[in-house]
Amino acid sequence: MPLFSQHTPQQNGAATLLRRYRPLETRATGGFGSVEICLDTRLQRRVAIKRIPLVAEGMPAPAGSTAAALAEARTASMLQHPNIVSVIDFTYDASFAYLVMEYVDGLSLEEFLAQVDGHSLTYDEEAHIADSLCQALAYAHENGVLHLDIKPANVLIDHSGHVKLADFGMACLTSAAGWGGARGGTIGYMSPEQLDGSVVDERSDLFSLACVLYESLCGGKPFVATSPADSLKRIEAGVETPSELLPDIPASAEHALLQALSPTPESRPVRADDFAEAFLSEMGNARQGKKSLARMIARMTSDDMDPVEPTQDDEPTVTDPAKGLLGTRYPQARLLLGVVASGFGVAWPSFAILHAMGLAQAPAALSAIVIGAAGGAAPQIGSALLAAGLFTMIVNSTPLVPALPSLALIAALGTSWWLVWGRTSRHASTALVVTYALSASPSLPADACLVGACLAAYLASPAEAGISCALGMILGRLSLLACTAGGVLGADMLAQGLLDVSFIAPVLICAAGAAGLSYLLDRGWSNYQKQGSRLLFLLAEACPVVLAIGILCLAHPMEIASLRPENIANAFGAGIVSSIIVWIDMYLFGYEHGPSKE
Repeated sequence: MPLFSQHTPQQNGAATLLRRYRPLETRATGGFGSVEICLDTRLQRRVAIKRIPLVAEGMPAPAGSTAAALAEARTASMLQHPNIVSVIDFTYDASFAYLVMEYVDGLSLEEFLAQVDGHSLTYDEEAHIADSLCQALAYAHENGVLHLDIKPANVLIDHSGHVKLADFGMACLTSAAGWGGARGGTIGYMSPEQLDGSVVDERSDLFSLACVLYESLCGGKPFVATSPADSLKRIEAGVETPSELLPDIPASAEHALLQALSPTPESRPVRADDFAEAFLSEMGNARQGKKSLARMIARMTSDDMDPVEPTQDDEPTVTDPAKGLLGTRYPQARLLLGVVASGFGVAWPSFAILHAMGLAQAPAALSAIVIGAAGGAAPQIGSALLAAGLFTMIVNSTPLVPALPSLALIAALGTSWWLVWGRTSRHASTALVVTYALSASPSLPADACLVGACLAAYLASPAEAGISCALGMILGRLSLLACTAGGVLGADMLAQGLLDVSFIAPVLICAAGAAGLSYLLDRGWSNYQKQGSRLLFLLAEACPVVLAIGILCLAHPMEIASLRPENIANAFGAGIVSSIIVWIDMYLFGYEHGPSKE
């Protein structure tokens, strides 16, 4: 089937498509249509054009299904993400749909696997491929778009090793036109619900993704089938476990793959971020994998097949704004930030609690370091240890009846927070222990908690950041009062300590500020993805200064007229330091906001 008809306009003696694109090379042909590499005669650049016939075997598809599929394809073509092939133009006529895409100079994963030894990837290369595809899917799913035809042929790798996923929105279009398998997918990669026509969702894409990752690791498809019925039968029978083929495969990666390849959608992860976190935790070094892919692509596409070293090894790595300076170079950078912050937030007040309970300084410091290390590795455990330590100190040092209000408050607040956020979110636990540590320090002013609020806002969601920040400050205050009194915290001390405007004002402002700043970073990241605007990020960096002045004014409502210049200067200083921390976070760890980075 020719891509260009005899009626196509001519330009300089050569046929053109859509009065603009001159064909250079045919990359793929089949019943679904053709993919042609063309020259954009207006902008003098290469593009890839896919033309999909809207008529199968001479019979037009139902108008309603075609219109719905075209609408979905048009929506999918609007996706803009570094790991998704950009769509330059999308149009159609009575017979064909035309998708004009950016030209990715390199190879598809299918072509790469066909040429490489063992038809498989190294663990480093697999980590880079998986990380890139999961980021692409997470973004698409957040925008309500499913792929439904993930396969090695749709995974493109350019000469720098960068990975992009192609053909979003094309599965339903090819299905509506009568081409391809059920739901327009490809047998061997389609999920059971695609094969039998059931409801599909994000978990269907994760099944297909797992098929691709399994094939690229193990050197063969997990389900080799020739028909939808045969494919369903093989999926129900189960897949050969990767460890039988690769004895050294990380257990976490194998478990994640097998879970995503489950015949039942309910057994699979719901979010691409969740799958990525489990699969990549021990897989390999994604940065090294990108370099390795670049070297291999250069060699495979060179005319004489001699090894060619890509320039990326000799040039500085280009910083990805989503990941920041450190995040681009070290994929676990943000996780390390949380580990360090949590370790500090647990160790500092643990020392004070142990010392107040009668332990000598040296043993208390050593114990606090061990507890801090545990809290850094697992912040959820660290937050529980701090609450339990505070509870135990009060029980040991305060008579039961006077201690009951304090114990009841700690138990009620701590348990409620733990059930909602603490046991599942390491970000919420990090926010709590950091603000706890800053509030429990007698040498730091109330403004210091702004640092904890800013860190909480950067790492956690608005609700997690605000509530965890408030609870951390309350528990830190109780810890400070008790440690100062040798572990004693009676009802009178509890009331005086918590019902103090100089404490209430910072709690309210820091909690509201953390939640608001987190929301602002959320919206800033969304706007940056859609429009490239950094305006909301600039506002986020300025917020801590406003919060610091608010704390100063509300904490001293009767003394505003007598505030000394140095008090105002201190507030400005605290706000500026906190603003700098927000800027450093975004510069080092990226604009992307939310837990997906871990």
